[in-house]
Amino acid sequence: METFLIFKDLAIIIFAAEICGLLAKKCKAPQVVGQIIAGLLIGSAVFGFVDQSEFLNKMAEIGVVLLMFSAGLETDLKELIRTGPLALLVACAGVFIPLVGGFVLYAFFVYGGIPEVGSPEFYRSLFIGTIMTATSVTITVQTLRELGHLKGRIGTLILSAAIIDDVIGIVVLTFVTSLAGGNSGESNGVGKVLLNILLFFVVTIIIGFLVYHLFKFLNKRYPHRRRLPILSLAFAMILSFCAEALFGIADITGAYAAGIILSSLKDSPYIERKMDVSSYMIFGPIFFVNIGLKTNFSDMTSDLLLFSILFVVVALITKIVGCGLVSKVCKNSWKDSLKVGVGMMTRGEVALIVASKGLTAGLMDQKYFASVILLIICSSVITPIVMKLLYRGEDKTDTAPAEAVKTSEKAEA
Repeated sequence: METFLIFKDLAIIIFAAEICGLLAKKCKAPQVVGQIIAGLLIGSAVFGFVDQSEFLNKMAEIGVVLLMFSAGLETDLKELIRTGPLALLVACAGVFIPLVGGFVLYAFFVYGGIPEVGSPEFYRSLFIGTIMTATSVTITVQTLRELGHLKGRIGTLILSAAIIDDVIGIVVLTFVTSLAGGNSGESNGVGKVLLNILLFFVVTIIIGFLVYHLFKFLNKRYPHRRRLPILSLAFAMILSFCAEALFGIADITGAYAAGIILSSLKDSPYIERKMDVSSYMIFGPIFFVNIGLKTNFSDMTSDLLLFSILFVVVALITKIVGCGLVSKVCKNSWKDSLKVGVGMMTRGEVALIVASKGLTAGLMDQKYFASVILLIICSSVITPIVMKLLYRGEDKTDTAPAEAVKTSEKAEA
């Protein structure tokens, strides 16, 4: 690819992402939806202004790492620990039920039954379920904040469960991709995969403890200095490399872990703002637009369209049923339980990241990206509407806390 053509493609991508993102915001939809649509419009699906390239794929991969590092920085570790058993139970149900639902749907729709355990078909079916486990914290926070119920009991439960849900979902992604062997096609034993995951988290906790105190010292000695975000970014890149190269774990797991380690620093919001400059201005839009570029509706057959519709329906219902029933068992009212289920059914950037990793690992055919994008668009549009109906007539509980405002402002950046 000629060097000068790269600048043309980047200019089109950034411009289209911004315009479509603003239009999505005007339509009360998350900007990520607009950026995906931008990719569809400028890619081969519609106008064909920009073609896929290895350069854009690499840029998008950097965008994934930066997005997950920022997500880790946004995580309130103390709040995550304080959430209690209810949020953990809701999150576990919000992962397990969609995982099973997606597995069964793909297995019966594509293969006509449950594949043999350990076969490539088994891992492909399991991966489709893995995509369904993700919950978009950003979309959930923004919806509850606009409704004025983020600080309420149910709002806090939804937010805490959504954060835990993403942590569990990333672990599941790591487990499935490692077990399937990724691009190599050589599956690893369950024991080896579990050992690698365990070793990674043990090593990360030890190194994280040391790195956190080093950064805490630097933060105290050099507050609000650019060297802090620069060193933080280097740490995220190193941990991403180590995760995949040494432990066979997805690089985004390392990036997310790096963000969580540094999330308790006094200047973590400052680090996050500096990450925004590159992540949300350049690499983030390239990642989301690149998803649209990879989508080709020319492969959309009647069977694929039917699968996409069932994929969306199963993904939404399994979240509502799994999270809502657990909430009800824990003595919440039916209406509050429904709020929890609906609040957890949004999908966004994490689902895209999971799908992108599956495509790279050979666990998903490219044609199924259309199903994932349809899920994100439908859930992003349906959730705010249903939540408004469920909260109709109720007084606002309070204004959003600082952490939620920070997250929401990121979504609007």
